[in-house]
Amino acid sequence: MNSSAFAFIISGVILNALAQLLLKAGTNALGGAIHLTRDNWFITGLKVATQWPIVLGLLCYGISLVVWILGLSRTDVTVAYPMLSLGYVIGALGAWMFLGEAISPQRMLAIGVIMLGVVLLARS
Repeated sequence: MNSSAFAFIISGVILNALAQLLLKAGTNALGGAIHLTRDNWFITGLKVATQWPIVLGLLCYGISLVVWILGLSRTDVTVAYPMLSLGYVIGALGAWMFLGEAISPQRMLAIGVIMLGVVLLARS
C-alpha cells in the first residue's frame, strides 16, 4: 500500500471512529437510552436530529465514506477492509479518554491482538 492509499484509508477509519464517539456523546446528552413509541417517534427524532454531536457525527460519516472510496481506488480490498479494525482500537481509546468509559484488562488484550493483526496485515 502506498502512502496516499494509507493516508486515505487511515483517515476514513479515524473519521468513522470519530463519528461513533460523536453519536454516543449526542445520545448521552439526551439522557440515556432512546425509546421510540408510536406516540413519541416524531419529537424524539427531532431531539436526536438537533443534537450537535449527532449532526457532526453524521457529517463525519459522510466525509469518511468519500475518503474511504478514494482509498479503495488506490489499494486492494483485501488490505483496506481489515484496516477498519483499527476503528475498534480508536473507538475504545476515544471512549475511555473522552466519554469516561472503562477498558478492562480483557479489552486491552483484545485491542493488542487487533493491533498485532493490523501490523501483520500492513507488512504483507
